[in-house]
Amino acid sequence: MNYNKKTVKDIDVKGKKVLLRCDFNVPQDKATGAITDDKRIRAALPTIQYLLEQGAAVIACSHLGKPEPNFEKWVKKQTEKGKDPASLTEEKWKASLEKLSLAPVAKRLSELLGQEVIMAADVVGSDAKAKAAALQPGQILLLENTRFEKGETKNDPELAKAMADLADLYVSDAFGAVHRAHASTAGVAAYLPAVSGFLIQKELEIMGGALASPKRPLVAILGGSKVSSKIGVINNLLDIADTIIIGGGMAYTFAKAQGGSVGKSLLEADWLDYCNDMIAKAKEKGVKLLLPVDTMAAGEFSADAEPVLCDTMAIPDDMMGMDIGPKTIQEYTQAVKGAGTVIWNGPMGVFEFPAFAEGTRAVAKALAETDAITIIGGGDSAAAVAQLGYADKMTHISTGGGASLEFLEGKELPGVACLLDA
Repeated sequence: MNYNKKTVKDIDVKGKKVLLRCDFNVPQDKATGAITDDKRIRAALPTIQYLLEQGAAVIACSHLGKPEPNFEKWVKKQTEKGKDPASLTEEKWKASLEKLSLAPVAKRLSELLGQEVIMAADVVGSDAKAKAAALQPGQILLLENTRFEKGETKNDPELAKAMADLADLYVSDAFGAVHRAHASTAGVAAYLPAVSGFLIQKELEIMGGALASPKRPLVAILGGSKVSSKIGVINNLLDIADTIIIGGGMAYTFAKAQGGSVGKSLLEADWLDYCNDMIAKAKEKGVKLLLPVDTMAAGEFSADAEPVLCDTMAIPDDMMGMDIGPKTIQEYTQAVKGAGTVIWNGPMGVFEFPAFAEGTRAVAKALAETDAITIIGGGDSAAAVAQLGYADKMTHISTGGGASLEFLEGKELPGVACLLDA
């Protein structure tokens, strides 16, 4: 994939209407709808402020949550969840959509920018069209949730064209959504000159650079629960990395594949052959593949469970692996110390439970203390680093969970591929 894309600085935006795709998919309080974390809104500010300062009129758009824009489909989904079809009215469906309105985002964005963010009542309807037509340079309009449109997730060309008709240029700055070929993330680029914002530019430069020409040795740390979700990443990194470290629940599938006893640990029996293939490939390519040698296990999946140290290859039948053990922590942190670049995606254990967070904590601390370029691949790893207070010690924390995973797999990201090459 070509990581060298044109940015907002490569085009003249003065006096132009710019359709800006942001990632405002923010967490909200279920009861009040209040935004509980505005990190993603803040992350969009540099690009928005630059465009406004350069005299552009900004038409921002984003999705929020997973609304069902079709009443019949909504009824079907609710019925499958056990709801009584007779109780499912159009009013309730509309109320479910209202909960996912971007109005609270417009309010918070107004506060952060210190100027009014005009809110459209729709995406490409009469209100959005009228407000976009009247928008002046230096003003910002926020369209309603793009997923309120049936054609958004289908990358419907008619919707993409209608969105493109509102503007003169397209700027993509929603890295968390670029792995999806949706109307607002990729489709609009067929009708407008398309460039990246500063957020995507940073992701491409740092993560793209780490994959294309890393400072060596390159150490990749992969955790999380399932081998199946990381197999593509491991495969791709076997051609790039010097050392691959495996932790989290997926380590037990590797242990079982090598003839170990893993008790009640998380296990993907269908992926044992793949694990052995990866081990063989690593040997063949001269890549160090580090697997846990000891494990903190427990009799039940509970925060109150008593941690028991055992050999990873000999976990008792009535126990399950919950975290990496002290010998493994020492080996993994040692590997990080000598690294030139470290990419980390996925926790080492059940870090939500304090008794089983030590592996994740130790790895985060090692990354915070190393001189290496440290890249956190979004999702749970990003949450762990923030929770442990090491966020400001990392070179880069990716803003996209699924997108960064597909990036590490070497997959083409539709929302990046559609942008103009530099």
